[in-house]
Amino acid sequence: MWCRYVCIAMEALDQLLMACHCQSINLFVESFLKMVAKLLESEKPNLQILGTNSFVKFANIEEDTPSYHRSYDFFVSRFSEMCHSSHEDLEIKTKIRMSGIKGLQGVVRKTVNDELQANIWDPQHMDKIVPSLLFNLQHVEEAESRSPSPLQAPEKEKENPAELAERCLRELLGRAAFGNIKNAIKPVLIHLDNHSLWEPKVFAIRCFKIIMYSIQPQHSHLVIQQLLSHLDANSRSAATVRAGIVEVLSEAAVIAATGSVGPTVLEMFNTLLRQLRLSIDYALTGSYDGAISLGTKIIKEHEERMFQEAVIKTIGSFASTLPTYQRSEVILFIMSKVPLPSLHHPMETGRTGENRNRLTQIMLLKSLLQVSTGFQSNNMMSALPSNFLDRLLSTALMEDAEIRLFVLEILISFIDRHGNRHKFSTISTLSDISVLKLKVDKCSRQDTIFMKKHSQQLYRHIYLSCKEETNIRKHYEALYGLLALISIELANEEVVVDLIRLVLAVQDVAQVNEENLPVYNRCALYALGAAYLNLISQLTTVPAFCQHIHEVIETRKKEAPYMLPEDVFVERPRLTHNLDGVVIELLFRQSKISEVLGGSGYNADRLCVPYIPQLTDEDRLSKRKSIGETISLQVEVESRNSPEKEERVPAEEITYETLKKAIVDSVAVEEQERERRRQVVEKFQKAPFEEIAAHCGARASLLQSKLNQIFEITIRPPPSPSGTITAAYGQPQNHSIPVYEMKFPDLCVY
Repeated sequence: MWCRYVCIAMEALDQLLMACHCQSINLFVESFLKMVAKLLESEKPNLQILGTNSFVKFANIEEDTPSYHRSYDFFVSRFSEMCHSSHEDLEIKTKIRMSGIKGLQGVVRKTVNDELQANIWDPQHMDKIVPSLLFNLQHVEEAESRSPSPLQAPEKEKENPAELAERCLRELLGRAAFGNIKNAIKPVLIHLDNHSLWEPKVFAIRCFKIIMYSIQPQHSHLVIQQLLSHLDANSRSAATVRAGIVEVLSEAAVIAATGSVGPTVLEMFNTLLRQLRLSIDYALTGSYDGAISLGTKIIKEHEERMFQEAVIKTIGSFASTLPTYQRSEVILFIMSKVPLPSLHHPMETGRTGENRNRLTQIMLLKSLLQVSTGFQSNNMMSALPSNFLDRLLSTALMEDAEIRLFVLEILISFIDRHGNRHKFSTISTLSDISVLKLKVDKCSRQDTIFMKKHSQQLYRHIYLSCKEETNIRKHYEALYGLLALISIELANEEVVVDLIRLVLAVQDVAQVNEENLPVYNRCALYALGAAYLNLISQLTTVPAFCQHIHEVIETRKKEAPYMLPEDVFVERPRLTHNLDGVVIELLFRQSKISEVLGGSGYNADRLCVPYIPQLTDEDRLSKRKSIGETISLQVEVESRNSPEKEERVPAEEITYETLKKAIVDSVAVEEQERERRRQVVEKFQKAPFEEIAAHCGARASLLQSKLNQIFEITIRPPPSPSGTITAAYGQPQNHSIPVYEMKFPDLCVY
C-alpha cells in the first residue's frame, strides 16, 4: 500500500518540477534529488525504476543558471551499479539495467555541456560510465538468445539494454571534446583487457566501430594514438591478444583515414614495424625476455606468425586508404627499415642474427608488397625514386629465393598501372594476344625519362635474376610478367630494342650454360624467351619479325617442345635429359631479328650488339658478399662504335688497400705541389735577374722549336701509312695525305 503513496508523492514532485520556472528551480532541485536518491537506495526494483524515471525527467529540463554546489557522484555510482544488475528474474533484471542506462544518459545530458557543473569527463566518472555501457553491449547475444515470441518482438526491441547502451555510448562520444577523448577511450581498453575480449576480437571491433563513427572526424587520430600506445603497452602479452589489438587498429584506421589521421600516419607504421621486429625476436628466442628460464612464458611460434600476418594485413589495408603522396612516404619509410648488408646498414652476424635479418627482410618486403598493391602513379620518377629503387633492387641480388620473388612482385605492382598484371600470370605463346584485351597507352615523357635513367639498372637485375639456380616456376612467371609490363607501360622503340637484346642474352645463358644451371632452369629460360618474343613481336606488329618468331616456335613444337612454356611451366614439366648441341633452327637469331627490325625503323646497329650487363658496385649489397670480404668493383668498357666484340681491358680490382693507398698518394701529391709552388715563388723573390731571364729564355726557345716542327709538318706532310710508290725514273715518291687526317702533337691546342 505504501508503495502507491510513494508513487503518488513522486508524481506530485514531478509535476511541481515541470511547473517550476527556470529562475526558481534551484530552490527546489536539492529536495527533489534527495527524494530520488532515497528511491535509488531502495532494494525494491519498482522504486529504483521510479526514481530513475523522475531523474530522467529532471535531466531533460534546460536550466539557465547552473548550481555550483550540486554533485552527481552518487547518481553516477548508483546508475552504474544498476547497469550490472544480476537479479534472478530476467524481466526485472532487464528493467533495472535499462533504468541504469537511462539514468547514466540523463547524467550525461545534464552535465556534459555545462563546464560550471561537475565534470563528467573526469576519470573517476568515466571509469564507471563507460564499463557499465560496455557490459550491456557485451551481453547482446544473451538478450537475443532469450528473446520472446515474434508477436512481442517490436515492443521488446525497445527495451533491449544493448541497443539503449549503444545509443547512450554514441551520444556520450559524440559530445566529447578534443581534450576528453583520452578519458573516454582508456576505460574501453581496460574493459577489453580485464574481460579478455581481444582474442575473440568480434566485440572489440564492434566497440571501436561505434567509437570511430560517433566521435568527430578531426578527433580520429587521438583514438589511433590510444590504440598504438596500448599495443606498445601489451608488447609482452600473448600473440593472440596483440593480434586482436592490431585487427581492431586496422578497422579503426580505415575509418579514420576517411576523416583526418593527422600526424599519426608514420607513427602508426613505425609502431607496427617495431611490433613486427619484436614478434620475430620472440619467435626466434622462444620467450619475451630473450632467454628461456624458470617461470618464463613459452611462446607459440604459429601464434606469432598469425600476429605477423595480422600486422602486414593492417599495414596494407590502412595504406590503401591513403592519398598517393602519403602512400609514397610510407613506401620509402618501410624500405628504409629493410636491413641490407651494406656499409651504412650493418647486419647482425651469427646464425641467429642471419635468421633475424632474413625474417625481418621477408616481413618488411611483404608489408611493402601490401602497400604497393593497387598503387598508381602517373609519374614513375615519383613512384620509384632513385634512393628507393636502389635499395629495392639491391635485395634482388640476395641468395634467398623468397626475397627475390617479393622484389619482382613489388616491381610488378608499381609498374602495372592499367590492371594488366593478372593477364600475364600464365606464361604461354599465344598466336593472337588480342584475346588478352590489354590496355596499352603511349609512353609518356616522364616514363621515357625514367627509363633513360634506370633502364640499364632494371635490365641488369632481370638478367642476373634469370641466372639464379634456385629459381622456381613462380620466379619465371614473375620475370615474364615484369618484362611484359615494362613493354606495355614504359616502352618506346629504344626500350623495345634493349628488351629484345636482353632476352636474347638470356637465351645465350641457357645455351652456353657457363653457370652450370640444371636442365629445368635452362629449359625455363628458353621457354621464357619464346613467350616474351612472341608477345613483343605481336606488340610491334612487324610482319617479318612475327614470322621469324612464329617459325622458331613451330619448329620447337615439332622437335623440342621442352623449350616452350606449355611443356615447362606446368605441374609436371616435360623436360629432356640433354640440352647440349641445340641446333640453330631452334634458336631466335640476333642477326635475323636485327635485319627485320632494322628495315622497320628500329636501331639495327644497337640490335646487333649483344647485351652485356653493366657491372656496378651493387654487388656489395648482396648477401653473397660478407662484410669482412674485400669489396671489388668491376669496371668494364664496352665499345659503342662497332657491333663486333672487342678485347676488353682487364678489370681493375679495387680493394681496401688500393683505396687507402690512393688517398695517401693524393695527399702526398698535394704536399709536393704546394712545395713546388713555394720554391717557384721563393726563386722569383730571391734569385738574381740574370738567372730568371735565362730560365724564361730557355722556355721561349723550347716553345719556338715546337712551333717550327709544327710548321715543317704542315708544309711537308709525313709519309703515307700505305707505303711508297716508285716514280718513272725509279725515284721513290711519298704519298701525301690531307691535312685534316694528320695527327698533331699534344702541344698543339686550338
